[in-house]
Amino acid sequence: MADKIYADAKSALSGLTFDGMTVMAGGFGLCGIPENLIIALRDSGATDLTVISNNAGVDDFGLGLLLHTRQIKKMISSYVGENKTFETQYLNGELELEFNPQGTLAERCRAGGAGIPGFYTKTGVGTLVAEGKEHKEFNGETYIMETGLVADLSIVKAWKADKAGNLVYRKTARNFNPMMATAGKVTVAEVEEIVEVGELDPDHIHTPGIFVQRLIQGQHEKRIEQRTTRS
Repeated sequence: MADKIYADAKSALSGLTFDGMTVMAGGFGLCGIPENLIIALRDSGATDLTVISNNAGVDDFGLGLLLHTRQIKKMISSYVGENKTFETQYLNGELELEFNPQGTLAERCRAGGAGIPGFYTKTGVGTLVAEGKEHKEFNGETYIMETGLVADLSIVKAWKADKAGNLVYRKTARNFNPMMATAGKVTVAEVEEIVEVGELDPDHIHTPGIFVQRLIQGQHEKRIEQRTTRS
């Protein structure tokens, strides 16, 4: 079990990255993002990446670092409004974008991890999201088909892990991380604390260790995406 633990993010990604790969990156805004693994992915030099992530980070943090180095070819995302680099590259035709309603994106990742190739949803019917997609009626209502998503690599951030790779997330970090952890051919997790097997309450484990192949303990900046204060 201990062989899941790696010394740092660079060694944890060794042998896993390649040009043209698809990467799932967990987190919600800047909460619960695998910030150390993102830096290691940048430093790997892999290019033409397709990245599946709810957000695109900000200009100088998170996935924004990979946009700055132009390593991302395509984003499959829901909310990208905090990143000017993203906006510029997209409007200049340098970056592909597949927009998803937020719940649809979460379900596409969950479905991919569950081995479900497609599902029907009402979300997006009658909008640009529905263009080119199969439509079907159920009980007099129109639905569109969405496909499940899988990735060559999933990088996720959790609060605690045990040495077997069982993961516990805190609060908003449970958005996207648990389902993405199931949908990667290889999943690498970074955590704040690693404990012995048996120290985590089995009822509190969110991601079973069977889904996690590699594990690191990292330091985390935990930035606030939009800080609002009284004047």
